[in-house]
Amino acid sequence: MAKKRIEVRATTADDWQQVRALRLEMLADTPIAFGETLEAAHRVTEAGWRERGRRGTNPHSTALVAIDLDTGAWAGIMGGYVDDAVGSKPLLVGVYVSPAYRGKNSHVTDLLLAGVEEWARGEGDELLLHVHESNPRAIAAYERRGFYATGVTVPYVLDPSTRELEMRKRLR
Repeated sequence: MAKKRIEVRATTADDWQQVRALRLEMLADTPIAFGETLEAAHRVTEAGWRERGRRGTNPHSTALVAIDLDTGAWAGIMGGYVDDAVGSKPLLVGVYVSPAYRGKNSHVTDLLLAGVEEWARGEGDELLLHVHESNPRAIAAYERRGFYATGVTVPYVLDPSTRELEMRKRLR
């Protein structure tokens, strides 16, 4: 299999249609990985999608997309923002890689994460994330990339009877 040519860049307000399409895909594919339902996402207005696209250029946040240069397909997305609820530390959010681009050979996850980590170094010494306790594939992927469980858990916003695990990676 030939290595895919992938470009990683920040999203903009003008990307709103692609941001919307990928968000709907990710919510349908792995609903427990996100704090929004597919139904709620379908109700977001164009202005709301433009604001989400703009996150790639907002201060103290980032939204990066991986684009297949041969097909133009959006292969994945990751974001981050400084979260005052976790002590003004950068928080990794919105992590998704389309099924066709998953796995060690595509490197989409690593390319996106490298970009988010570069942004996060400008915001702090570590990067935090929350992952659903029932998402072992994601937990393992984060552990392979240097994240470790802190022992802190928080209720999952869509079902407080379940938990999200806090994971951390030191950046320096």
